[in-house]
Amino acid sequence: MNNTVQTAIKVSAITLAMVVLSGCAASNDRLDALETQHGLMEQEVAAAKSSAASAQQSADSAQAAADAAAKAANESQACCDATNEKVDRMFERSQSK
Repeated sequence: MNNTVQTAIKVSAITLAMVVLSGCAASNDRLDALETQHGLMEQEVAAAKSSAASAQQSADSAQAAADAAAKAANESQACCDATNEKVDRMFERSQSK
């Protein structure tokens, strides 16, 4: 009976050791998978930052073009207003004679 108990304890200890070791191996596998995912996420974040910087540069260029177009339109409108004013004065002079 004593040998049976000792054998049962030995088998239990071996089983417990195997369970612990398999749990550690599974943890290592999960850790490796998480590290791989972390690396992929870092790459995706870097790509997103690059895309955002490119989009910001494009937006800045578009804003500069829009500002230049607005300035040209304002200058053109001022010229048109001045020309209309001259024509109106000329018309008034011709009518007053």
